[in-house]
Amino acid sequence: MSRQSAPAPSPPETRREVVTETLHGIDVDDPYRWLEGDDAAVSEWADAQNDHVDAALDDALRDRLRPRFADLVEVADYGPISVREGRYFATVRDPGADHARLVVRDAPDGTDRVLVDPNAWAANRDGDRPPRSMAWYVPSHDGERVAVGVTDGGDENYDVRVLSVPDPSDSGVESPEAEGYGPGVEEIASLPERGRVNAGSLAWTADDEGLVYVATGGAADGAQMDKEIRRFRFADGPDAESVLLEHDDQHVWPRVTVDPDSGLLAVAFSEMVGGTEWYVRVDGDLRPVLTDTDAETSVRFHDGTAFVSTDHGAPRRRLLACSVDRFREGDLSFEECREVLPGGEGILQSVVPTPDRLLVHRQRDAHSRLSVHDRDGTHLRDVSLPSYCSVTWVSGNRDAPEAFFGLTGFDRPPAVRKLDLADESPGEGDGVGEGGDAPELASAEVDSVDLPVPDDLVVEQRFVDSTDGAEVPVFVCYREEVNVEGPSPTVLYGYGGFRNSITPSFGRFRLPFLADGGAFAAVCARGGYEYGEPWHEAGMLEDKQHTFDDFVAAGEALCESGLTDADHLAVAGGSNGGLSVGAVVTQRPDLWAAAQCAVPLLDMLRFHRFLLGESWTTEYGHPEDPEAFEYLKEYSPYHNVDPD
Repeated sequence: MSRQSAPAPSPPETRREVVTETLHGIDVDDPYRWLEGDDAAVSEWADAQNDHVDAALDDALRDRLRPRFADLVEVADYGPISVREGRYFATVRDPGADHARLVVRDAPDGTDRVLVDPNAWAANRDGDRPPRSMAWYVPSHDGERVAVGVTDGGDENYDVRVLSVPDPSDSGVESPEAEGYGPGVEEIASLPERGRVNAGSLAWTADDEGLVYVATGGAADGAQMDKEIRRFRFADGPDAESVLLEHDDQHVWPRVTVDPDSGLLAVAFSEMVGGTEWYVRVDGDLRPVLTDTDAETSVRFHDGTAFVSTDHGAPRRRLLACSVDRFREGDLSFEECREVLPGGEGILQSVVPTPDRLLVHRQRDAHSRLSVHDRDGTHLRDVSLPSYCSVTWVSGNRDAPEAFFGLTGFDRPPAVRKLDLADESPGEGDGVGEGGDAPELASAEVDSVDLPVPDDLVVEQRFVDSTDGAEVPVFVCYREEVNVEGPSPTVLYGYGGFRNSITPSFGRFRLPFLADGGAFAAVCARGGYEYGEPWHEAGMLEDKQHTFDDFVAAGEALCESGLTDADHLAVAGGSNGGLSVGAVVTQRPDLWAAAQCAVPLLDMLRFHRFLLGESWTTEYGHPEDPEAFEYLKEYSPYHNVDPD
């Protein structure tokens, strides 16, 4: 990584075919427009670039690292737990397996019964079919069926399959292995090619005899933004689906939820980074309920109550509630709801209702806190958690005071923990401890491989001043022995957009780098949600430059601290984070020795023309808007490369 290493071979030349467009009165040259195609010339160019990378990388280094990474693959992964009527659903990826299996248990720590094993699909596929995988699942309310999303080749054009969940006594009945289903599992229905439907846009009807879901067109025909809310009942067959609503606004995504007690169907319309409008479907019509489009709002139904989490009147979110009956009537204002949890110092991430209790997850300075409250919001206790950790998910049992959550950190492999909400014993201090009151059910045991987490790994949170004086959090991880012989190779990672927060996370493939004396840092750049909607808005649209300034401020502070210097500092990010990397590399090329720019947006004058790009204009601005064009062209990485 040092700039003193041997120079890499020159990359293959790329031909220039200049296309000039006049945008808002300005001539814009595009010499590589031809690379937007999908013809043989583009494939040949990509192959040549890949060959160049293979030639440039050090084979000896890769040979040395390969067995260490191979060991780290031999670690199990555990997904969130979903509870339905005494059945506990989860995904588990066994050590060395390519795909996670969907399993069910009859107790939180019970024996797994396999429902779906995508590894069997891979083992039995023929050469003509792309690799098949399972992307998501949604159990029925009674736990006797489960809907799963299946995709071929990862194309996000999902088949929805509805499967039976066998009783333990039926689990000895073998299903055809090639189908990838576990013993006793039967396929009840199959809905092929339903587009981008996912677990957040599919719900079971209250009687568990059908589904309500959001279907879209496919990417191949450019119809991913065309959306329909459909209802399917098993007794009628897939050809008798009814379309409840068509929706073609490219900026808005519907999602659906059903109250299993009353059968009420609620529909939310959300912009990707905007507000949310809620409606209920009564007698075939949609009634508006909460329609403040400036507020981001989510709703959960439980035992006759609608719990409303919103940033209306609280930039860091608060929890409101009303009866389901009042919600059904429509025309509900936020002011009519009672306040259960006011906005506080931390960001309200999620609330899990159970009988008599609420489990509340907040983030303060980008790391997690859990607390238990009664259903009126009265604080009962804090949950003991380690320092600088992240709660990655929370779930609960609708019928019992138990909850589950995922816990991880930079120095902490992901684990699944169980919490008894009826236990009123207080946690330790302000919720920081070793998690003793939340027993561990499963964990990715990296100590079982040859490369455990270094015992002397240091995790810190620092705060740096950005260009305009804003205080920006930066997490830093390194071994105590670093800097003994000078600046350490350091990777600075970030994202900074779409309300996504950077929180402590475990990266097992970072372990070889850290063990060898490298350092890892993560910047909570503006555009994320670390401090609520104001933090997000400070890094979007005309203020997007703040995101890049925060990256640069973090990089400069790491160098000034002596941890690293510009000859040993890399910057990394993907998707929107790839845009951030592209921007800071073009704006401050002197600050970075290397960059990992993964699946980025780099042409900010044409991003809206491809795939889901139109829906991102609410975050970045629309290039066809003259005012947005002015600030987009100033930072668009593709248009700001210095040829020298």
